[in-house]
Amino acid sequence: MGKTAKAIGKKLNQLKIFLLKIFLLAFQISLFFIIVYRVVPVVITPLPVKRLFEQAFGEDPMRLKKDWESIENLGKNICLASVTSEDPKFFKHYGFDFEQIYESIKKSFDKGKKPRGASTISQQTAKNLFFTPNRSWIRKGLEVYVTIAIETLWTKKRILEVYLNIIEMGKGIYGAEAAALFYFNKPASKLTAQEAAAMAACYPNPRRWTANKPSRYIRKKQQIIARYMYKIGPLPWENKNKTKKPA
Repeated sequence: MGKTAKAIGKKLNQLKIFLLKIFLLAFQISLFFIIVYRVVPVVITPLPVKRLFEQAFGEDPMRLKKDWESIENLGKNICLASVTSEDPKFFKHYGFDFEQIYESIKKSFDKGKKPRGASTISQQTAKNLFFTPNRSWIRKGLEVYVTIAIETLWTKKRILEVYLNIIEMGKGIYGAEAAALFYFNKPASKLTAQEAAAMAACYPNPRRWTANKPSRYIRKKQQIIARYMYKIGPLPWENKNKTKKPA
C-alpha cells in the first residue's frame, strides 16, 4: 500500500511539473508574439479561422476580406468614432475602466442578469489577438494577462492600430480598411464622420447590423457617436506632431 501511494505521489508530481512546463512555454510564446506584434502587422487571428471552419461546408462559403493599414492611413474619423463608441476613456486608463466595470455589474445585478459589456479597447484587442468570443473564466483570466502585457509593452496608438485592423466588421470582413471598401467603396482614410460613426455603431454585433443599411437603432447610435466623437480628439499623436513644427 505504501509503495502504491508513493508511486501515485510521484506520478502527480511529474504531472505538476509537466503542466508547469506547458504553462511557462505558453507564457513565453504569447509574450514573444506580443513583442513581435508591437511592430509587425498581425497576419491572422483565431476568430477568422474559427469562422472559416464554421462555414467551410455551408451553402454560402465565406470569403475573407482583410486589409492591414497603418493608423495614419486609416484616418482620423474611424479612430475617433471607434473610441467614442467603444471606450471614451481609452487614452486615460491603463487597460481597464474600473468605473464602467462597476456600473455594468451593478446594473446587471439590479436587473438580475449576467454582467456584460464594459470591455475596453485594450481588452477587446487582447481578446481578438489570441482568443475567440467563447466565454469562460479561464479565457477572461488570460485576457487580463494579455491586456496588461500590451498596455505595458505597446503604445496606445499601437493598441488602437491593431484593434482597427483585426476587429470583425461583418461576415468575413476584418479591419476598418476592408470594411470601408466593402460598405462605402472607399478607403478608411476617406470616410466621412457620419460613415465612420455608422461603422463604429455596428461593432457590438457586426454580423447582424450593416453600416451602409443601418436600422433605426444603428442610425440613432450613429448620430450620437458623430455628435460626440470630436470631443475625444485631437488624437494624442496628432498633438505631438503639431509640436514638432520646424522653427
